[in-house]
Amino acid sequence: TPLRQITSNSGEEASVVLDKVKEGKDNYGFNAGTGEYGDMIKMGILDPAKVTRTALQAAGSVAGLMITTEAMVSDIPEENAGGGGMPPGMPPGMDGMGGMM
Repeated sequence: TPLRQITSNSGEEASVVLDKVKEGKDNYGFNAGTGEYGDMIKMGILDPAKVTRTALQAAGSVAGLMITTEAMVSDIPEENAGGGGMPPGMPPGMDGMGGMM
């Protein structure tokens, strides 16, 4: 969850924070910047619905374009991409050496 990741990034124990936040009511949450618990709105920590909605709309738009496009651009494989290894056969003038093959 986002709360677990934010808590872990702040150096706090995610399980402890999650339990305390679950016990709280309404807008109760954890401020990872200060390590304090309280009303998220009063602390000025907001996750506006418009930001979330815009991100989801953009992702949906890109996914729609990918689905309806008849062809997609990708990396073109190189014809001679394989390198290394030994050349086939023996060098010229070496055919008469018995027991080598």
